[in-house]
Amino acid sequence: MAETIPLNTTATQGTTCKLHPQSMCPAFGSLRILTRMEGSHPVMATDTGCLYGLTFITHFYGARKSILAPQLGTAELLDGKVVEGTRAAIEVAAREPGCRLIPVISLCVAETAGLPEELLPQRAGDADVVLVRVPAYAIHSHAEAKDVAMEALLRRLGDRSAPREERTVVIMGEVFPADQIAIDSILRRMGAAGTVALPGRAIDDLRRAGRAAALAPLHPFYKSTIKLFREWDVPVVGGAPVGVSGSFAWLKTLGSLVGLDPELVRQVAEEERDRAQAIVDAKPLSGARILVTGYEGTELAYARMLVEAGADVPYVSTSIGTDPLVLPDELWLKARGTREIVYRKALEEDVDALDRYPPDFVLGTTPFCAVAKERGIPAMYFTNQVASRPFFLSGGLEAILNFMSDALGRGDRYRDMHAFFAE
Repeated sequence: MAETIPLNTTATQGTTCKLHPQSMCPAFGSLRILTRMEGSHPVMATDTGCLYGLTFITHFYGARKSILAPQLGTAELLDGKVVEGTRAAIEVAAREPGCRLIPVISLCVAETAGLPEELLPQRAGDADVVLVRVPAYAIHSHAEAKDVAMEALLRRLGDRSAPREERTVVIMGEVFPADQIAIDSILRRMGAAGTVALPGRAIDDLRRAGRAAALAPLHPFYKSTIKLFREWDVPVVGGAPVGVSGSFAWLKTLGSLVGLDPELVRQVAEEERDRAQAIVDAKPLSGARILVTGYEGTELAYARMLVEAGADVPYVSTSIGTDPLVLPDELWLKARGTREIVYRKALEEDVDALDRYPPDFVLGTTPFCAVAKERGIPAMYFTNQVASRPFFLSGGLEAILNFMSDALGRGDRYRDMHAFFAE
């Protein structure tokens, strides 16, 4: 079991909250993927303040549908009308045109007041009703809330009655669209019948996922979803097609697990490895010191890619917790010079690392990037600048290394601006 490295400065020891890493409300992770599904009309059981904030940020990220909610103020809570209000909102959602799914997203207030699942309908009109419990006091990151939503939907809607679709793989992870296309293409070249991409827009993909031959979670935080597939006796492919060695190992493992032709798998995997190595050779990050921090849950995989390209990554932090799926990347990084890997991180720990490992570049959360920029260090917001780009296989490797090379080349500008304003 990996451990969180203790802080070295007395100023931060004893004051860092490890229960709630500093990120957005975790409910956003569930709401984001549930609103994007066609035929899904979410009901959010929460108080007015949370409803406003989460609705705002969800629409900011592209939701184009109403989010229904009961009025849950002090009076309603005192009168014990959480269930009645939620049932009424479900009935309204069921009347929305084309409604096939009503996810009921239960947040802190509803969970504290009590929202028994057995008192909610299983169906309303033509729609399935699925309760998704995402209280912030129990779920520590928005990435892990995506896992909660997917496990709830698959447990209810995954179809296990039909025969298994041999050579079909569920690709689990909210990724850049080009990544999904690239992964599907290379797996078909290896002989796979196709992929099912989750989280996705189609409700029918949830049903089809229950018949898949294997699960490939591209992100390590889908713990509950992985557990469900194991209950279904569906094999799980660990790791992800990241960088040179990671992509090669992932393709070989997946091909073996699904029963594809070994010689064809080897040929395709070696071709992909050679392309990735050529990209690294053309765009090395030799000697650059980079700190990788964030709350997306993919920070270790990104750090691995950067180290493979020649960068020094002494410190990595993430908001997700430890898990066996993360351990291979952790061991790989530590064997190649990464000194500290922090799970359930907080801003204070990242700032402390900035003092110990003065970097050439920082990938981090908005507040941490602000601290770095104040010191004249180039910094980019992990979520919007890196996690929103292709990442997997050789195409993703090329996109990330091009971006990083460009960002590292701006170091003199940051230092000049810092010196100018310091005068």
